[in-house]
Amino acid sequence: MTLTAALLGWMFDGAEMGVFSMIGRAAIQDMLGIEGAPSKLQEEQIGFYFGVIIAIFLVGAATGGVLFGWLGDRIGRVRAMSLSVLSYALFTGFCGLAQDPFQLAILRFIAALGMGGEWALGVALVMEVWPNRSRALMAGLIGAAANFGYMLVGVIGLLLAAILMELERALSTIGLADETVKMLVAHKGWRLMMILGTVPALLTFFIRMFVPESKRWEHEKGKGTVSYWATVDLIGVLIGGLGPALIVYVWAERTNSTSIRVLGTLIGLAIATLGYTFPIFGYLQRANVGQQLSEASTWPTIRRMYLGAMLSGVALLGSWASAQWAPSWAAQLTQNQQNSREWTQITLSVGALVGAFLIAVIGNWLSRRISYAIMCVLSMIAAIVFYQTHAEFNASFLIWVFILGVCTSSFYGWLPLYLPELFSTKVRATGQGFSYNFGRIVAAIGTLQMGALLPWFAETKTYAGLQGGYPAACSYISVIYLAGLFVIIWAPETRGKSLPE
Repeated sequence: MTLTAALLGWMFDGAEMGVFSMIGRAAIQDMLGIEGAPSKLQEEQIGFYFGVIIAIFLVGAATGGVLFGWLGDRIGRVRAMSLSVLSYALFTGFCGLAQDPFQLAILRFIAALGMGGEWALGVALVMEVWPNRSRALMAGLIGAAANFGYMLVGVIGLLLAAILMELERALSTIGLADETVKMLVAHKGWRLMMILGTVPALLTFFIRMFVPESKRWEHEKGKGTVSYWATVDLIGVLIGGLGPALIVYVWAERTNSTSIRVLGTLIGLAIATLGYTFPIFGYLQRANVGQQLSEASTWPTIRRMYLGAMLSGVALLGSWASAQWAPSWAAQLTQNQQNSREWTQITLSVGALVGAFLIAVIGNWLSRRISYAIMCVLSMIAAIVFYQTHAEFNASFLIWVFILGVCTSSFYGWLPLYLPELFSTKVRATGQGFSYNFGRIVAAIGTLQMGALLPWFAETKTYAGLQGGYPAACSYISVIYLAGLFVIIWAPETRGKSLPE
């Protein structure tokens, strides 16, 4: 029951992540009143809003990972997971009613709070319930489930496009006003896609009724260690959220200079780092006073949180700032014809599903560190080859999209395998929630840079020997994977070790 609920949660997580990659351009065009093929200036405007909304979504997920992770360590994995799923399901549905990009960004932020929390809680719950020998299999299923949800969005998009006219007539026959019907089906029915996002809300009832709580967490509750979590620590999360907000602001404001953007980014990262680690720092200090933990356990835990954040940051930045733009690039190449967005997203997610499952097995066979290094090298190569050797949407384009998905999304099977192994049960949900979701802030920075870089690279057909536009921007961003080769050197090897108590 635990695994079923978690897999469904991750599947809808993947759908939540993938839906905007596929319908974002259409949604922004609709809300800006752009009909037909966008002009160059309009294309820049669409790219700008697209990047900002994705960045705000990633910031929300980072905040939610810490917020719901804290809640899961305090009141239990199952209750907190129910709340996280309910929040992202309802507010994803509300996105279908947004009337301008600003409204959509706010609703996506709130939905992302729940989505970020569900990842941390689901991983902690499954890894604590299943035995140590099953961790690699569980991690592979986690990554595969999320990418299946990502693929499911593409399939639903194809089906929706095929029945949109019949659906329009059906909506009219049930009494909806013509104006409302036209609004729902406009621009390939993107609003209907978002409204369908309320379906996971049903999962909350399943979770609360049938899923048992983690015995490890209940053991900690019995010892009284959960009482050291304090509501006042959430002030740190609130302050920490101001950091990413500052980053989004300095990049979204087009008149800001590069120096202001860099300075704002560094200040924002510092605020986020201190604010998001404040709850766990406070918990560890109170536990030390209560003689439940040794004084020496505080800083090693904090250091592992920062290490996990860097490992996640490389993986998520590389994925969100390169592979996730493939559907938008396909739509641009075909002027939204041939269902190119949907087929690209489906192919990318099939590759991601395969890669996420395989790397969990490989990581258990080789080692955590070697497998991470291999992923970094292959992901960079795949991104550069894909974007620099294709200029039209064809079979070769889709083959390399599949390869790109296998390589760049393999991290989504490795991270749920490795991150739980860094933290004890007392702080696991909060620790891995911070580690994984802080990477989303780094990814948000890269996504915002993409919005700023695209106008640069779109000026010419080539840029420093690379294809201009999406290909040049995504190729340059993919170099971030080299940083992962350096970070993994400092990571502890955990293969063959039991999950920390």
